[in-house]
Amino acid sequence: MARVICIANQKGGVGKTTTAVNLSASIAVAEKRVLLIDIDPQGNSTSGVGLSKEQTHGTIYPALLQGSGLREVIQKTSLAFLDLVTSNTDLIGAEIELLQEKDRERRLASLIHEVEQDYDYIFIDCPPSLGLLTINSLTAAHTVLIPLQCEYYALEGLGQLLKTIRLIKQSFNPKLEIEGILLTMFDIRNNLSHQVAEEVRNHFKEKVFQTVIPRNVRLSEAPSHGKPVLLYDIHSKGAESYFHLAKEIMANGKKDGN
Repeated sequence: MARVICIANQKGGVGKTTTAVNLSASIAVAEKRVLLIDIDPQGNSTSGVGLSKEQTHGTIYPALLQGSGLREVIQKTSLAFLDLVTSNTDLIGAEIELLQEKDRERRLASLIHEVEQDYDYIFIDCPPSLGLLTINSLTAAHTVLIPLQCEYYALEGLGQLLKTIRLIKQSFNPKLEIEGILLTMFDIRNNLSHQVAEEVRNHFKEKVFQTVIPRNVRLSEAPSHGKPVLLYDIHSKGAESYFHLAKEIMANGKKDGN
């Protein structure tokens, strides 16, 4: 049965989609069966693996509204062990439409239940908000991975996300845990990056991954080519860091007995 990990932070520009795409790809090349679900209306995970977000059929949107049919919208990617459920701007209306629906917070959980035996890992790329799509993702997940950029306002808003996670545990998903906090956009030449990293580690202790994602040109360029960084430049620092993160995630799974 799959480990379901959602990647969430309501702040934009923290490396959430970069992490979703590259972590999924890195685990897939270890020949683990991986499904990446793009539930962000911006569809950046979709284009980040080279699939079109302009298509109007076969996205997460109709499956989410129907509450079934996820297997029918899963698509193959250029990596043999990585599948994708695509998203596009049609999803913007889903939060409003779902408000009228019964069990609206558990729609994604129901969809994932259909396919969880088919995969080793299911990653969910959440939108940069704490709306109904993110609530669905947290309700469906076993754990949440929180990317946190090594910049001045890094901890701003993190308290609200942690509060939301506590509320989800109380109301919908008592087994939800934090997979870890991932430090992103780390600039080794910048004292502020080191200060933020130290502050986060002092505060959250073992909840912070050992792997740190650096600022890396190749990592930034890869999405414009529709490729995970390991297919764009496998020797780059960005690719290397996500391979290390993949090893940490897989080691966590073994510790948890999965």
